[in-house]
Amino acid sequence: MEDWAEIRRLHRAEGVPIKEIARRLGVARNTVRAALRSEGPPKYERVSRGSVADAYEPQVRALLVQWPRMPGPVIAQKIGWPYSEGPLKKLLARIRPEYVGIDPSDRTVYEPGEIAQCDLWFPETLIPVAARQARILPVLVLTLAFSRFLSATMIPSRQGGDILSGMWQLIAALGRVPKTLVWDRESAIGGTGKVSAPAAGFAGTLATRIRLAPPKDPEFKGMVERNNGFFETSFLPGREFASPADFNDQLAEWLVTRANTRTVRAIHGRPVDLLEVDRQAMIVLPPVAPQVGLTHRIRLARDYYVRVDANDYSVDPRMIGRFVEVAASPTAVEVFCGNERVASHDRSWGRHLVITDPAHVATAADMRHALAEQRRAQQRSQQSGTRRHNDGHAVAIRALPDYDALFGVDFTPTSPADPTAAPAAEASNP
Repeated sequence: MEDWAEIRRLHRAEGVPIKEIARRLGVARNTVRAALRSEGPPKYERVSRGSVADAYEPQVRALLVQWPRMPGPVIAQKIGWPYSEGPLKKLLARIRPEYVGIDPSDRTVYEPGEIAQCDLWFPETLIPVAARQARILPVLVLTLAFSRFLSATMIPSRQGGDILSGMWQLIAALGRVPKTLVWDRESAIGGTGKVSAPAAGFAGTLATRIRLAPPKDPEFKGMVERNNGFFETSFLPGREFASPADFNDQLAEWLVTRANTRTVRAIHGRPVDLLEVDRQAMIVLPPVAPQVGLTHRIRLARDYYVRVDANDYSVDPRMIGRFVEVAASPTAVEVFCGNERVASHDRSWGRHLVITDPAHVATAADMRHALAEQRRAQQRSQQSGTRRHNDGHAVAIRALPDYDALFGVDFTPTSPADPTAAPAAEASNP
């Protein structure tokens, strides 16, 4: 390359003869003449000898016409491939795009306040949740597309009520509502391809919309997916957690001091500096909070416990046999009968636990004692032959003639010889 350029410069710019150029550069005069005649620098080209896969190309193409995404090992089995997998892989890399097609992606420009991408991240670290129990728990991650501002919180489960509770917590902390919330096909949000009823109600209350990503297209919300990897590599290493609350405390501190204060190359700035511009274009918070959390209605059984997320919580036993409403947030479990609250517990993030209020146990003991006393009193009254009311006083037993006198009737039979009987009968049957 250098000799070719030097030959052309010496001859055309300085007028040096071919013979002198050959002497200066130590090359043959024919080499100089060839360089002056060529339109570009010389390059070495090796003649292709072909590949062992060329003979199998027609069979491979016939398979790709019907099954464009057929895996390489399956193709090798069907065509009876006798060599190593390398040549076949190169053939497939060259010809498969002709059958699968190419799906180019455009660059997206995000406007302030328009989009927030949401996802669940499952850190592999086990979090202690109860005595001798540790679990892998989901973390709800929300990324503002314009400012790249990150917010996240650990939630008890991936059930719809818990996810919506986490979303409301993060959105309320922002102080504004993004105009569009982008989700993948998370089962509790849109697993069937349509937004679930609880999620649609949540979006309606906030005057926003939930947009579901197409199936098998993680790049549709690739921003939040990459942030999940950022958490894995920058937040988790070297950390230990004593509880879910400790995890959330450490995560909140890291988001403030590291994640949202770093310079992001795509926006040429820091997320925390662009957050206010993002917020001003969002929707204001609704006047009422949306319906979030786990809720269900059940008739309280004899054992006076209700189940929430695989844990059992005690309820006032006086409500046995009545319908109660159970409402669980990430931090508390409350039970209502009508407008009366009949149980309140801190929510446990463990599994298969029994959480009991001592007051409920004492009330149940009093009820059992009162019932036993009532049954003993009934037994005594039955043995004595005297029937008594629940308050203990005896039931009065009256003779049937007393009721006849009370209603003014006389059912005493009369004799046929009585001379007054016939007129009375005639009078009664005119």
